[in-house]
Amino acid sequence: MDAVIVITITLTLLVLFLLSGLYIHSVLFACGIIGIILLEGFDILPGLLGNEPFNRVASYTLTTIPLYVLMAQFILKADIVKDIFYLVHKVSRGKNGALGVLTMIIGGLLGAVSGSGTATAASLGQVAVPELRRHGYSGPLAGAIAAAAGSLSGVIPPSIILILYGVATETPIGSLFIGSVIPGILCMLVFIAVMLVYYKIEKKQPVVQNEVAATVEEAHYVSVPRLITVIFISFLVMAIIFVGIYSGIFTPTEAGAVGSFAGFLAALVLGKVNFDFIKYSVIETLRLTGMVLIIMIGAQIFGRFISLSLIPRKLISMLEPIMDTPALVLIVISVVLFIMFMFIEGAAVILMSIPVLLPIINAMQIDILWFGVFVGVICTIGLLTPPVGLSVYAVAGVSNIRLEPIFRIGMVFALAALVVVGGLMILFPELATYLPNSMDS
Repeated sequence: MDAVIVITITLTLLVLFLLSGLYIHSVLFACGIIGIILLEGFDILPGLLGNEPFNRVASYTLTTIPLYVLMAQFILKADIVKDIFYLVHKVSRGKNGALGVLTMIIGGLLGAVSGSGTATAASLGQVAVPELRRHGYSGPLAGAIAAAAGSLSGVIPPSIILILYGVATETPIGSLFIGSVIPGILCMLVFIAVMLVYYKIEKKQPVVQNEVAATVEEAHYVSVPRLITVIFISFLVMAIIFVGIYSGIFTPTEAGAVGSFAGFLAALVLGKVNFDFIKYSVIETLRLTGMVLIIMIGAQIFGRFISLSLIPRKLISMLEPIMDTPALVLIVISVVLFIMFMFIEGAAVILMSIPVLLPIINAMQIDILWFGVFVGVICTIGLLTPPVGLSVYAVAGVSNIRLEPIFRIGMVFALAALVVVGGLMILFPELATYLPNSMDS
């Protein structure tokens, strides 16, 4: 069958399956198999479905994912997030605007510790949203702040998105982590600026107080010794990840193992370790890791179809008139990725798009490390956009605020970050490459 017809049929099925609500790994697997059969027949399937799926996920580098997820679970279930926010509440007393700023900063720091945007957003939704609402923030704005702060873990290391990109492109994960620090901080600053604008607008309007908006102080009192312990533990975990990797003491994978051990010791010191603590941490780690690995298998099959159909070569031919203007090509790619992240889970977007985009990036001689950080920024934005903004869903689920108004404000956060941070990264690639290059030298 003609390749163009096969590509049309397969991509049409992909869209229809996604719209029908099927799981993304099933969609990728099914569409990949159908496309390969239409192109090459059934004879190729035994080799494709033999050892390749196992070899894809049986990678030492991928052990980074369960280790960072386990670390996140230990930290979250030890109530360190609630304790830190209690401290934020104390520091910002009487300064309502500062409370939102500190919430955003804490979200970025939690992303650096946990690597899980959805988990961070859900935690902030539980402890930050009621306090923000009590201090004059509307429900939708409070929810959008929590979602935006949580989404920062898409680009602030250790990001699972960056880990997957590193595995898919054989880019050093430590370099990706270091390179994403400056763009991650820029995203945080943009979110803070948008939040302050919204807050000033809302200050001019009467805000209806919510009866269920209990204060953190009333619901979650924390003693001074425990606060000191929590602060020390938080800085220790971040130091393990950043200093350890940056100085070459251990690899990113080893940093995940040491960070998990530190998180467990922290929970032990804080008196949180019991049977339920271990059980739920392990179950959640297995669930999230299994989801990512199954998506990787489906994406590998779909990626093989992409390669056999020569879609990357066809796209390069289509983009050839503008290939001499890399900035224009990158704008097109960022818009396409932005739309994909709106509809598809982040890990799946990375694994299904990289086989298509990598040849284009190589043809334009764009730095692979820079592009990985750039994709991380777009993913951060995608966690805020409908209809699959996972950070927004997490916040709405725990705070009982309607999705639509949070998404409306979240879109403003997302578009501002896309224009400002994405534009600055295209104009000044050194934002992502300076730190890794200085580390190498």
